[in-house]
Amino acid sequence: MPEADARRIVVTGAAAGIGRAIATRLAAEGERVLVNDLDANAVHALAHEIGAIAAPGDAASPEGVAELVGVAREWLGGIDVWFGNAGVDRGRGLEADDEEWSESWEVNVMAHVRAARLLVPEWVSRGGGRYVVTASAAGLLTMLGAPAYSATKHGAVAFAEWLSATYRHRGVVVQAICPQGVRTRMFDEAGDLQGLLAHDGPLEPDDVADAAWRALAGDEFLVLPHPQVADYYAARVTGTDRWLAGMNKIQRGLESS
Repeated sequence: MPEADARRIVVTGAAAGIGRAIATRLAAEGERVLVNDLDANAVHALAHEIGAIAAPGDAASPEGVAELVGVAREWLGGIDVWFGNAGVDRGRGLEADDEEWSESWEVNVMAHVRAARLLVPEWVSRGGGRYVVTASAAGLLTMLGAPAYSATKHGAVAFAEWLSATYRHRGVVVQAICPQGVRTRMFDEAGDLQGLLAHDGPLEPDDVADAAWRALAGDEFLVLPHPQVADYYAARVTGTDRWLAGMNKIQRGLESS
């Protein structure tokens, strides 16, 4: 890709897993990439490896988001695409405490809100921009055992839907990537839920990166690396009680194992 045609792209949560795979794929395709993560050593190593710019820091707090956007504008000259990939999975069941809920809300939802506040007005003024949320199939369905993750990933999808409904006629493309099980640290630490996540076959992070790259060629809102999720989502909407009964059956199975 000629440098003049390269898009200026920020990827948060890029030190490992899906974020690392997306950043690596984008750089390999010739895009200009800035990578962000709390893990400064890992993000600097990644930037050196793929020829990107490293901007370690907090992509969720008001100050951290503002600093990241400022650094990206300084070093890239602007931002064309924002991959809001940073996310956390905190707490289990009703025992998840307020701190775990609060962190989940800040990272999984408010990081997107705060970034959009800074990015979207500029995109509207120049007639284009793209915001890509790494959500989860949990944001369309649910994740048994993980209420904070499920609720906040629903929130991430809902905010992305609102952004799309509000700004698509003004050139802002919004997309939500919603995979099921992906072989990341989160998958490795899923415990009894790992079997559920692997129901349709766990993907590699590179598989999700491939789906993300293909999605950049269009403007389809839902990006589903596991295509089966579309059927589950439809079943949830059109037969909610039957779907909930099925999920509860799985829950009972988890409790008896």
